[in-house]
Amino acid sequence: MSGIYGWLTEASTEQKRTLLAASLGWMLDSMDVMLYTLVLGQVLKEMHLSAAMGGAMMSATLLAAAFGGIGFGWFADRKGRTKALMYSVLIYSVFTAACGLTYTAAELMICRVLLGLGMGGEWASGAALVAETWPSEHRGKALALVQSSWAVGYALGAAIVALVMPRFGWRAVFFVGIVPALLTLWFRRGLREPQTWRVPVKRSGATGLGQLFRWKLGRSMLVCTSMNAATLFAWWGLFTWVPHFLSLPVSEGGRGMGIVQTSAWTIVMQVGTFLGYVSFGFLADRFGRKYVYIGYLVIAAALVPVFTFVRDPSALLVIGPLVGFFGTGYFSGFSVIASELFPTQLRGSAMGFAYNSGRVVSAAAPYVIGRASESAGLSYALCITSGGFLLAALIATALRLPPRLAVDGAEPSASDGLMVS
Repeated sequence: MSGIYGWLTEASTEQKRTLLAASLGWMLDSMDVMLYTLVLGQVLKEMHLSAAMGGAMMSATLLAAAFGGIGFGWFADRKGRTKALMYSVLIYSVFTAACGLTYTAAELMICRVLLGLGMGGEWASGAALVAETWPSEHRGKALALVQSSWAVGYALGAAIVALVMPRFGWRAVFFVGIVPALLTLWFRRGLREPQTWRVPVKRSGATGLGQLFRWKLGRSMLVCTSMNAATLFAWWGLFTWVPHFLSLPVSEGGRGMGIVQTSAWTIVMQVGTFLGYVSFGFLADRFGRKYVYIGYLVIAAALVPVFTFVRDPSALLVIGPLVGFFGTGYFSGFSVIASELFPTQLRGSAMGFAYNSGRVVSAAAPYVIGRASESAGLSYALCITSGGFLLAALIATALRLPPRLAVDGAEPSASDGLMVS
């Protein structure tokens, strides 16, 4: 066990704090997503909404998250990673709770949009903070651990819904969602900005964003953005509707599970997701980011049709965790790939733009799948996401990653795979 976790136990206090802070924020992002997807059926019923409209609400959240992520990425480069993290958590925490106060579709839509603005800032600022604190030989594992907190948050959201919703209704679910976020804000007060961010900013000031779209950086931005757009379209199209798919009556193409069964099954699935995230870090540090990333995507594309058409409950318990493992674990790859492609002064902006521009495209996915399900059935509609996984794998073949050389100490330099200027 010491060989597996030695890299973590030997880390500095600052490295551990940044890792925990970014992980908590990302966990809370995913918890909110799960809260919404699991109460979606009840919201549609109570507010008399169509499946397409329910998907459109999630699409609006993703679209807002795209703009929020780009804006917070710019803010993180100029004012600091930790400030961007704190403000983004505060915004999405407040409006998560506000969702429980809504009584019309318009009110809920407004809260989801404002929530999305804060949600979008979490990933880029947190990933940049961890990437700039951890050395190359452990960066993949560290960022994978951050990504793995998504699975923890997903499972936590499912547990909250199973415990709260049957007793107090769907609105109370959102009220509970604000509590751990407030704890995260308290924890983050002791964080410091990474040295690699402080030194370049003092030396040369802000660098023009236009550089991100020129020459080699422009090519990297195009590949990262389009690749991530395809994966996010596939992920949001699939996982927004999986809980609803499981709870739909068998006669309507679903699996007929109740809310507690669906929540329990979701928690089981997140075990596979967690292992997929963490395993990616070890595999990427050992064999390289690019081809491990592509391998995950190809396997995910093959598993989705199997998952959506299998009817045996025991088979679902086996296939579900595998879908979580490969269909989500590759996100650990995107965070380390993107962090190593761009220079320090532009890293937050670059990662925010690449990730959240992809969210603009992915915002259409919940609506597209919901709309397609109305005519073709949800099983067939979910298979659309296989195409997104395959397209992302194809685009990823064009990646040109910098060399990764192990270095001593925690601070990345130009020789250890992070572009620093």
